[in-house]
Amino acid sequence: MPGPVMNIDSVQVTREMRHGDRFGATVSRIAPHVGAKKLGYNLTVVEPGKRAFPFHNHHANEEMFFVIEGTGKLRFGKDEYPLRTGDVVACPPGGPEVAHQIVNTGSAPLRILAVSTMIDIDIWQYPDSNKWGAAGGRDPGKPPTEATFPGRYVREAESLEYWDGE
Repeated sequence: MPGPVMNIDSVQVTREMRHGDRFGATVSRIAPHVGAKKLGYNLTVVEPGKRAFPFHNHHANEEMFFVIEGTGKLRFGKDEYPLRTGDVVACPPGGPEVAHQIVNTGSAPLRILAVSTMIDIDIWQYPDSNKWGAAGGRDPGKPPTEATFPGRYVREAESLEYWDGE
């Protein structure tokens, strides 16, 4: 088992989150390196003027963010909140009323410690793009595409009836 202590300066980037002109961040996993079992931790560094993830909510998992350094804004439901070094953000599970997204509004990288529960079956909604996703059998800290039931994303308009295809 790894030791229970890891300095945040020694984390290694594990994922690049880039898409178009709006998204630009790195994610560095911490949880598996300190032996965490039920919580996921990562260091997310968001580039100036960018966001790491689309505006979304979780139906099972809860997230918490601690702003280590930088400034930004939190989109949360229909509201926006300024963010600065030292702020703690709670994102409980629920519907679009708790959808969230962190945007770097500063001129320097925005460094965030992200902590979340790791319930292996979750459903996500993306209010901006009218889609949702689901995955099951996920190992802590791994992306939904590596779950035993890999993450799938569909538009809400494409829903099927229960008996379709039976």
